[in-house]
Amino acid sequence: MPREVTYIEAINEAITEEMQRDESVVFYGQNMALTDEDPMVQAFGRQRVRVTPISETAQMGMAVGAALVGVRPVVELLMTDFMLVGLDQVLNEAARMRLKSGGQVSMPIVFKAGYGFAAGWSVQHTNCWYNLFLGAPGLKVVAPSTAADAKGLMKAAIRDNNPVVYLHHYLLTLVPGEVPDGEHVVPLGVADVKRPGSDITLVATGWMVQQALSAAEELARDGVEAEVVDPRTLAPLDTATILGSVQKTGRVVLVDQAPRHASVAALIAAEIAEAGFYDLKAPPKLVTGLDYPVPYSKPLEEYVLPNVEKIVRAARKVLAA
Repeated sequence: MPREVTYIEAINEAITEEMQRDESVVFYGQNMALTDEDPMVQAFGRQRVRVTPISETAQMGMAVGAALVGVRPVVELLMTDFMLVGLDQVLNEAARMRLKSGGQVSMPIVFKAGYGFAAGWSVQHTNCWYNLFLGAPGLKVVAPSTAADAKGLMKAAIRDNNPVVYLHHYLLTLVPGEVPDGEHVVPLGVADVKRPGSDITLVATGWMVQQALSAAEELARDGVEAEVVDPRTLAPLDTATILGSVQKTGRVVLVDQAPRHASVAALIAAEIAEAGFYDLKAPPKLVTGLDYPVPYSKPLEEYVLPNVEKIVRAARKVLAA
């Protein structure tokens, strides 16, 4: 029977279960394992659960070195914004090591970090930096939107022999959801249809999936059945599921909190234009953040970011075209 747990509890469950399953998995980061009473320290000891110096460059560099000698590190980085100071270790080292060795070297690393909008966090802590990671072939990138996916994707990420950037949206942290009992692994690179529909496709990522589902409910009151597709994994991207939905509905709105020109929505729109152009009954519509830093002011936050009302408005325009 499924249990209801919060998004963050699901992530922590996955890490704990994988550490129990595989002794090569280690977990470390800043502001964790601060005392011997920490539950993870008590369960696994300080050889496998460690607090690190306040240096993201060191944290990520240590992960590359550890992976080279057979360890499977899960690195707690707190925020993707903090990763910017040490990106060479992710983009130039971790992402390329397996490819440049002809597959002889594995890089089983999970770079775990929060991302996205959180009310009042202003310009330096509300960013969607996944466009950086998508530009580095060799990296896998996941962005779960539910507790079940958060657990299943974390387990798959830890087991993968490639580096995975695991992105969890701040505003999903305490959102509860049903998680299956027992072994629950969500394969990387497989999208999920969160709501079936026949009139229009809404493709959304992370927290925006919840907004798209709310928009679909509002559209349903007008007799419009919107299908909501969640890619779940941004790299590799499951274009087949997205294209299959577009083929069925003929109309699509792409929802993404990131700025328009650094969004996954723009990338997916390009895939649809190339492979699904003749299935479209109307041009795709993007509902994204504006190409502008997220301001501190609440009215300006609302102006810059996507929301349910903007998604519904875009859907109606596409349906009317």
